[in-house]
Amino acid sequence: MQELSMNKQDCETAVITGAAGEIPAAIAKRFHDRNIRLLLADISMEALTPLVESLGGEQSCYGMMQDVSKAEDAERLALKCQEIFGQVDYIVTAAGLYQHLPLGEIGVSEWRNSLAINLDGVFYTIQALRPLLSRRSSIVNLASLAGQRGSINHTPYATAKGGVLTLTRSLAQELSPLTRVNAVSPGLIDTRMMKSLDEVKRQNMIDSTPLQRLGRPDEVASVVDFLCSDAASYITGEAIQVNGGLYIN
Repeated sequence: MQELSMNKQDCETAVITGAAGEIPAAIAKRFHDRNIRLLLADISMEALTPLVESLGGEQSCYGMMQDVSKAEDAERLALKCQEIFGQVDYIVTAAGLYQHLPLGEIGVSEWRNSLAINLDGVFYTIQALRPLLSRRSSIVNLASLAGQRGSINHTPYATAKGGVLTLTRSLAQELSPLTRVNAVSPGLIDTRMMKSLDEVKRQNMIDSTPLQRLGRPDEVASVVDFLCSDAASYITGEAIQVNGGLYIN
């Protein structure tokens, strides 16, 4: 059970990490269209600033630097959220690191760095913001198909995303009934991350996808938007697949 909760105010607020990426940017735009105030965080302010400005600047959207692998950055994020909004209604943890790493190339630093960004950062962010969660709030963690099936040459990433799925289910129980916690597991989405894949492997995966194409960032964003709405008021502890049917193959 949460230690502290607050009633929703007239204007809802959302915090999105890794916000400069294509999928979280699409989520931010959907939230903006719902007049949700935004606190966007990313490790690169150079990449984040144009998004913040496109969404109205500090009147409706505040941007700040966050290295999700550092617990102190999460605490700083929570302090800023409390300062400018007082509470948070929606948290979307979308920061991630996807690397092509054959098993023989994984050393201690590569392993720890991937888990720090893809798993530790999810926990640090939610734990820091937890006291600010409003009643009927919602958290959505960006996981991955790799977290459920594993992935050749992406073992640290897949392992971390598997941890995100378990963390999601645990938090859904601990934060209920005031906060719902779900995950979204994208498959092959047309982003910079996908372009880093070997072309032959990528085409083989597309060929294995029943819908026979890459997904779009806005198609993932629409599911996150749904989970952060009253339309999903009886959904918690779930991991929704957004992969064109690749999961069943």
